[in-house]
Amino acid sequence: MSRLLCFGFGFCAQTFAQGLRKNGWLITGTSRTAEGCAAIAARGYDAIRFDSSAPIDPSIIAAHDHILLSIPPDDSGDPVLRWHVEHIRANGRSFRWIGYLSSTAVYGDRGGGWVDESAHLIPSSERAARRVHAEEQWLGLCRTHALPVHIFRLAGIYGPGRNQLLSIRAGTARAIIKPGQVFSRIHVDDIAGVLEASIATSRPGRIYNVCDDEPAPPGDVVAYAAELMSAPRPPEVDVARAGLKPMALSFYDDSKRVSNRRIKEELGYRLLYPTYREGLTALRATL
Repeated sequence: MSRLLCFGFGFCAQTFAQGLRKNGWLITGTSRTAEGCAAIAARGYDAIRFDSSAPIDPSIIAAHDHILLSIPPDDSGDPVLRWHVEHIRANGRSFRWIGYLSSTAVYGDRGGGWVDESAHLIPSSERAARRVHAEEQWLGLCRTHALPVHIFRLAGIYGPGRNQLLSIRAGTARAIIKPGQVFSRIHVDDIAGVLEASIATSRPGRIYNVCDDEPAPPGDVVAYAAELMSAPRPPEVDVARAGLKPMALSFYDDSKRVSNRRIKEELGYRLLYPTYREGLTALRATL
C-alpha cells in the first residue's frame, strides 16, 4: 500500500490527496497549527503539526514512500530541507517519488514571450528567487543521492472556491489592466492529474511546467466569468491605480506565456481544462 506524506496540506495537496485516497493510498498531511491538524483529521487523513520551527519525528518520514512538498521557502530557505535533509537522505532508497511544487514565477518577466523548462531563470522577486534556490537544492539531492525528485512549476491556480466567478457573484470583481500583460493558469484538478501522471511515469530530476494551453490577459478571464454569470462586465482599472497590496501587485511584474508541451509529450497528460473557458464553465455548473 502506497503512503504519501504532504508537507503542507493546502489547496493543491488536498485535491491531489483526494484522488489518491480513492485508490487506496494512505495520506498524511502537515499543518502549522493544531486547528489545521484537526481539520485534516476531520477529513479522514493522518495529521502532523509542522510549523517550520522544529522537526517532526523522523520515523514519520521513514514510514512513507512518496512525498509532496508544497511549503514555500521562507527567509531561511526551504523548511523541510532545513530540518529533514539528513532524514530524507537516510531513507532515500525507500522513496518511490518526491514532488516539489514550485512556481512559474522563477522565469521572471519575459515581456509576453514564451518560455519552456529549458529557459534561463531570471526571477524578478525575492519570493521567486527563493523558489529557484529551493529547486536547486532538491535537484542537487536527486543528483548526489539518487532521490526521485520532480519539480513542478505551477502557473496561476484556480478551482472550486478560488475563481473569478465568486468575485463576480459577490460584486467585488475588477478587470485590472496592464497593457501587454498575460498570465498562464491551471485548474487545481489538472495539477493533481499531472502529479498522478508523474508518479505513473517517474523521471527523477525532471522539471515540468504545469499550465493550460492559453495564456491570457486577466481582463479576458474576468469578462468571461461575468458572461457566465449573466452579470455586467466589471469596471476596468489600471494596475497603477488599483490600490493592490504589494504581494498582489507583484504578480503584475511578470508577463509571459508558459509552454506545457513537456507534460503532454513525456507524461502523456491530457488537460481536463485546456483553457480558462472550460475550467470556468465547469465551475459555473457547481454554483
